[in-house]
Amino acid sequence: MTVVPPSPGEPRRPEGPRNPGDAWVVAPSGEKYWGRFGAAGLLAFDAARGVLLQHRVSWSHFGGTWGLPGGALHEGESAIVGAVREAQEEAGVPDGAVRCRFTSVLDLGIWSYTTVVADVVTPFEPVISDPESVALEWVPLDEVDARPLHPGFEAAWPMLRGLLSERASVVVDAANVVGSVPDGWWKDRAGAASRLRDRLDGLIVPASDFDLGGTAWHPEVALIVEGRARGIGSVPGDVVIVSAEASGDDALVAEVERRVAAGEIVVAVTSDRELQQRVVRAGGAVRSAGWLRELLEDG
Repeated sequence: MTVVPPSPGEPRRPEGPRNPGDAWVVAPSGEKYWGRFGAAGLLAFDAARGVLLQHRVSWSHFGGTWGLPGGALHEGESAIVGAVREAQEEAGVPDGAVRCRFTSVLDLGIWSYTTVVADVVTPFEPVISDPESVALEWVPLDEVDARPLHPGFEAAWPMLRGLLSERASVVVDAANVVGSVPDGWWKDRAGAASRLRDRLDGLIVPASDFDLGGTAWHPEVALIVEGRARGIGSVPGDVVIVSAEASGDDALVAEVERRVAAGEIVVAVTSDRELQQRVVRAGGAVRSAGWLRELLEDG
């Protein structure tokens, strides 16, 4: 692998300081890839308007094509942070306007590109905010193929479009997960459940655990609480608190049934074998408390 700095004006920002990541990575075979530390792009999806596409300026790599706002990652920067930063720089995407649903990584060994697929949670109008865009448009899904697409995006689009109809969620038996480790949780059940709630925010699940494409999913999480833990409240983030009025098991199964009926792919977390059987009958998949704890420790 060889790292080659860009010539002036190519492929981004003709003026101003450059980040060390703004460089070509050249494979032994001669192919060039933009971004010393890899690159990422944001596929912002609005159910009412489609996906946000960028018409690339002529001096950029594959200029004149349509693709995703994105670019080179900074050193040590996560793909999600980098994709959102680039989309803010290139398309004026406001803070908090999108929520990541899943990521898909093209890893070539010497270089990688991450597509960050995110749902628009606060509608916005894109703004051309740097020289890299000729135009920015919300394009309906059925019309994307009609544009001259960036080759990388064109190759990935059929898979990405198919996954836009998928939703994934995790329903957690809080009492079972908290009780799986003898850490004194019985002294303060509400406190233990609150700590679990906070750790679940931003949960990342390998795509294979949902039997879905892509690389990793960022599901909505429903935390089922009962007994003395029912008093904990929700906090801003991805975790929904479901307080069981009676049986926690019944509340969990009802939540699984509701989400399955809404078309979601649901994984329920409990090590209770009887409850696992009920979840399967309700149409959900099952993972153990140990599975979840391992994910949280890896994260």
